[in-house]
Amino acid sequence: MNILIIENERPAADKLKRLLKKIDTSITIVGVIETVEGSVNWLQNNPSPDLILLDIQLDDGICFEIFETIKVDTPIIFTTAYNKYVLQAFEVNSVDYILKPIEENELRKALKKFKTYHYKFSGDILKQIFGKLNKQYKTRFLIKIGLHYKSIPVNEICCFYILERATFAKTLSGNEYPIDNSLEYLQKIVDPDKFFRINRSCLVHMNAISDILSYSSSRLQLKLNEKTPSFNKDYLVVSREKVTEFKKWISK
Repeated sequence: MNILIIENERPAADKLKRLLKKIDTSITIVGVIETVEGSVNWLQNNPSPDLILLDIQLDDGICFEIFETIKVDTPIIFTTAYNKYVLQAFEVNSVDYILKPIEENELRKALKKFKTYHYKFSGDILKQIFGKLNKQYKTRFLIKIGLHYKSIPVNEICCFYILERATFAKTLSGNEYPIDNSLEYLQKIVDPDKFFRINRSCLVHMNAISDILSYSSSRLQLKLNEKTPSFNKDYLVVSREKVTEFKKWISK
């Protein structure tokens, strides 16, 4: 965790550094700044730290002048001798407000609060975002037809379905091809924003759905943009336990 200390009193800054290292040896102090101007320059020219420990009164003014000059999104723990700025502090990304002299236990509590509500949460969200960005979903399927192979874009497939224990891909043009993958596996490799498993036997493409009809027992039946409609419409019924999830998916 990278921490920037903005503190105009050298003894107080040194004490903060000692306490931080005692509390968590993995902490890196990326800088100690004593002025508003220096803080603005540092924040404009360096990567954002994970956390800022910020005193109110600096050598050239009040710390809130920093926020009037530049946008600061980094969480802040205020470490100050002044208690009259509490309300103002909590308007600018404040995690906690500790009065001097800073005690180890109070600083420890503030860091725990930061890790619980900011650091951990942000890290989890970033992991989810990058995980989704790095996920490569299938864009084409190579299908064997006799002695030949045909490459079919995923966007031309209206659904995958199971019939007599075999899996098929059906295209918008009405062609049906056997495919050497289970429906469970296909569900993992196609984009979940585009495909939905409506029941045990069918995975449909959102753009292929032309109509949604009420069906018995609170279920739904789908019509697809296929040139040759299937002889068995039962596999296009959204199962009862999938209806709520399907409505959320189709409404994105």
